[in-house]
Amino acid sequence: MNQIKVLHLEPTDVCNLACPLCPRETNSNFDKKSKNHLSVDQIKTLFDEDFIRNLNKMFMCGNFGDPAAGKHSEEIYEYFRTVNPTIQLGMNTNGSLRDTDYWKYLGKNIFNRYGDYVLFSIDGMEDTNHIYRVNSDWDKIINNATAFIGAGGMAQWDMLVYAHNEHQVDEAEQLAKSMKFTHFRAKVSKRKSTVDWLNPPINWKRQQISDGIIDCFAEREKSLYVSATGKLYKCCWLGVEPENTLDKFENIKKTWNTPNCHPMCKNTCTKQNDLNNFASQWVKDTPL
Repeated sequence: MNQIKVLHLEPTDVCNLACPLCPRETNSNFDKKSKNHLSVDQIKTLFDEDFIRNLNKMFMCGNFGDPAAGKHSEEIYEYFRTVNPTIQLGMNTNGSLRDTDYWKYLGKNIFNRYGDYVLFSIDGMEDTNHIYRVNSDWDKIINNATAFIGAGGMAQWDMLVYAHNEHQVDEAEQLAKSMKFTHFRAKVSKRKSTVDWLNPPINWKRQQISDGIIDCFAEREKSLYVSATGKLYKCCWLGVEPENTLDKFENIKKTWNTPNCHPMCKNTCTKQNDLNNFASQWVKDTPL
């Protein structure tokens, strides 16, 4: 544990959206009625202050929830910053939760050091974002992002590219720039579509997963994932299935580079030589 430098927290499994490829919608083991919220007391039980002081970064995202829906997200951020004043803090959000006062507070009081950020997942423009981000509110997203940036927060725009919004990548980038986002990224989701109306960009070729060397991103990054139920996992990908807890990770590693490689590790961390893989197509990563 003393080697961990990056901590990924899922502060809640509550979300206001119904994105069709999200594990909230596709994972039969997930119960939307559970509504778990991590607390500072749970964090203190899991990690002592020396562990937190040793971290370079803590960010909130998760598999099932949006950090802005967390009942204790701000308190947790403040606790980490108090214990480790130089830690980098981050958040991934759909942006359509809470009001502008909340986002002003985050921009002024939480994400107020160089390197801190909030990543807004916005998949297109007003006429397309809601197609994948089901139940999202465009005006609320733009108002919240504007409030956050206006209060001094560093915001990033992250866009999933599909056939229905691929024509808007440049337009979205220009809007992000005009709003003073600090970064814009467009990418294709690695998740395979299970709905017939959600299609990848035209001429995009899906990555062919084959046997190969596992290059574990979480091991390289020296990171750890904590679910909204307070369970530890090596990464969020393994955290999608509750049985893949951290105490099972050494056994999972033993499957690497064998014919029976753990399917999640094979799908997400196999070194690929295929130029058609998802990382070499439809990725636009631009500082603004």
